[in-house]
Amino acid sequence: MSSMTIGPTVRQPADPSERSALLFWMIFTGLSIFAVFLLWRFGLIHLMLTSDRTYISSVIALLYVVTCGHCFLRTRAIAREGAAARRCRAVLSAPEGSKALDAGATSLPRGLVRDHIDSLVTKAAAQDYRPVDQTLLLRTLADRLRGSNGFGAFVSDTLMKLGLLGTIIGFIIMLAPIAGLDAADKVAMRSSMGLMSDGMAVAMYTTLAGLVGSILVRIQYYMLDTATQRVFSDAVVLTETYVTPALERRRPGTPT
Repeated sequence: MSSMTIGPTVRQPADPSERSALLFWMIFTGLSIFAVFLLWRFGLIHLMLTSDRTYISSVIALLYVVTCGHCFLRTRAIAREGAAARRCRAVLSAPEGSKALDAGATSLPRGLVRDHIDSLVTKAAAQDYRPVDQTLLLRTLADRLRGSNGFGAFVSDTLMKLGLLGTIIGFIIMLAPIAGLDAADKVAMRSSMGLMSDGMAVAMYTTLAGLVGSILVRIQYYMLDTATQRVFSDAVVLTETYVTPALERRRPGTPT
């Protein structure tokens, strides 16, 4: 009598975090576009653009759209780096995976993590495979992963400052007619009230646009920075677990 054991044939699910950064960005951007559509549908955006005679709100909106495009490109790049790092881990954790470190780790998936591993291999060979201190190399990797992420903080601050600039200009427009105001002249009073109303609209709409744009940019780049930190942490664990021990075993006289 023979027995047969049927093992699980379901494939290992893909790492859910592989595309999480890009997915979160798309969800957030989709919700933002839906909110903009609703505001446009009810005429609020048109009212803001027509009421702002300084066009600062339009500049804020344009700068926000450009920043969203930059954040998308950076998020996609980080998602690719994360996927490449996970493939490197799969190769190095396999049996005989340390052979992938031969010839400068060129057999590993391309990316910044592979470049970091290649630098580790070169440094280890140069110092006769003694224990490798990768502190400086990790700092370089962190800087390369962050890339131009700091652009988000710059734009967020700029949007806030543009909103404050619009507030100041709006108050100047609002208070300018008061100096020559004649209480007995009803026509001049009516004209001055119109100018004051226009100035208040400029101040309020530009402030609102700057605050909302700054907050939305901050949220996007916070998600991007979180994804970048996750890729960096994966690279540290990968190199400390699989790369540096394998390189140190190559030192002459070290038992394998």
